[in-house]
Amino acid sequence: MDWLPLFFLHPVSLYQGAAFPFALLFNYLCTMDSFSTRARHLFLLAGGGALAVAAMRSYALLVFIPALCTVVLITSLSPQRVHRPTFFFQMSWQTLCHLGLHYTEYYLQEAPSTRFCITLSSLMLLTQRVTSLSLDIWEGKVGASSGGVRSRSSLSERLGKALPYFSYLLFFPALLGGPLWSFQRFQARVQGSSSLSPRRSCWALSWRGLQILGLECTKVFMRGVLSAGVGLTDCQRLECVYVVWATAELFKLTYYSHWILDDTLLHAAGFGSESGQGPEEEGYVPDADIWTLETTHRISLFTRKWNQSTARWLRRLVFQQSRVWPLLQTFAFSAWWHGLHPGQVFGFLCWAVMVEADYLIHTFADLFIRSQPMRLLYRILTWAHTQLIMAYIMLAVEARSLSSLWVLCYSYNSVFPVVYCILLFLLVKRKCKFN
Repeated sequence: MDWLPLFFLHPVSLYQGAAFPFALLFNYLCTMDSFSTRARHLFLLAGGGALAVAAMRSYALLVFIPALCTVVLITSLSPQRVHRPTFFFQMSWQTLCHLGLHYTEYYLQEAPSTRFCITLSSLMLLTQRVTSLSLDIWEGKVGASSGGVRSRSSLSERLGKALPYFSYLLFFPALLGGPLWSFQRFQARVQGSSSLSPRRSCWALSWRGLQILGLECTKVFMRGVLSAGVGLTDCQRLECVYVVWATAELFKLTYYSHWILDDTLLHAAGFGSESGQGPEEEGYVPDADIWTLETTHRISLFTRKWNQSTARWLRRLVFQQSRVWPLLQTFAFSAWWHGLHPGQVFGFLCWAVMVEADYLIHTFADLFIRSQPMRLLYRILTWAHTQLIMAYIMLAVEARSLSSLWVLCYSYNSVFPVVYCILLFLLVKRKCKFN
């Protein structure tokens, strides 16, 4: 069985670790008055370029080109017209790169290059920053230097105005991973001084390091348990339920560790939870809320907390802009953004149906379940069902081949989403009767 996440996250973690000393250096230099705002932008941009070349080699051009084109569009179009062309150009570019991965995997039947997979991951994060910036300009939250290409200002002045955009799109602490930062918070952090005391910063970094160590040790244990047992192709009946759950837990541990490492790198560079937050800004959103993800009995809450900054970005970019079927459109776009692999299309559409069912099930349960013992039993059963459904969806999304997806669909694990689909159908009919 071939699955997606462990394929390239380990090399990414190595490069993130290599960038750690430069993040600390940047944070230290920000304490000096002589380290100007332009010098900070140049440091972040140069670090991003160097990290991209080190991690991606020649594939780095696939990240540099759309970043350059985005800045040209932002500085040449009016704020009212900038979002749509920027969005479609970026998504078209990313889709072409994903089609290259499809061609390699499905037509040539070859394993894709690890550096190319790292490039695609970085390109997806670049898409978040590009669309977030264009939305901010379109909504008037950021004042764009539009008309820069047609103006009579000198080349150095044009580059000076474009430098913050380049720096934001390619700054090295967030190039390969990390939660999405708005352009306003990024600018506030770069223009301000380092706000974290050495003692507090050291404690925060140490705590994150201990979390990563604990997660990695748990991963080793889970990998040993899985390797000692049977796989999904060899399991029988209810044994497959355990195999899928354990495999999904291994995947989640991998993502938790990677997200905390990304957050640690940002914190080391001074882009921590206290940095750059204005009075009208939403609070800092780390991607990993492990306690909620592992204890919630609601699929809708799991969805909002899984990769939180991406969930908020999708909500703002798609859900809030859609008038018809916003939930379905959001998950369909998420499948497109992830690359439209067969498992991703199936997994994200299944996820959308499960969220819709979750809303109705819990709404009716709140109305009809009154006694405390029954509420406790209901919470335990829905917690187990939520974890098993999300394990099923996770393996579907991460499937590397159609054969892996078919094996998953024909296993006993399909019972859990089917139960929610049946309940959705029955509750929709009942809701129509009530209406």
